[in-house]
Amino acid sequence: MGTLTSANSVIMITIDNVYPTATQLQGYAADDVFDIEDIDVAETSMGVDGILSAGKIYVQIPWSITLQANSPSNQVFDDWYAYQQTPNGDVTPASLNITLPGLGFKWTYSNGFLKKHSPAPSAKKSVQPRKFMIEFNSVSVAPA
Repeated sequence: MGTLTSANSVIMITIDNVYPTATQLQGYAADDVFDIEDIDVAETSMGVDGILSAGKIYVQIPWSITLQANSPSNQVFDDWYAYQQTPNGDVTPASLNITLPGLGFKWTYSNGFLKKHSPAPSAKKSVQPRKFMIEFNSVSVAPA
């Protein structure tokens, strides 16, 4: 049985036209490294006769990461956003590999687009983490 630690996780991102070589993300927030939302995998409809019908559907896969305000990896997301905001820029896809050694698995996310960008940290007693969200086309899992 593996361990539940996320402290030794490795997250590698590749962003077409910005970071074409895989770059390791570092400086995660202490209590909120990354989130993946539940996704719908079928559309269902109950007929008036009480028979349930269903069909497979394709949906985007939302994935969010939270980085400390002083994380060097904030620059990766700032550069991605900046590229897309240039006059000749356009949205550009990314791929992501997450390895959780304690669990012994690796997840590969493909064809993702920057959906939400935190342009600057909030400041309270201390400067707060920044959160970014990418929507992916697909995700697969394999042993690490």
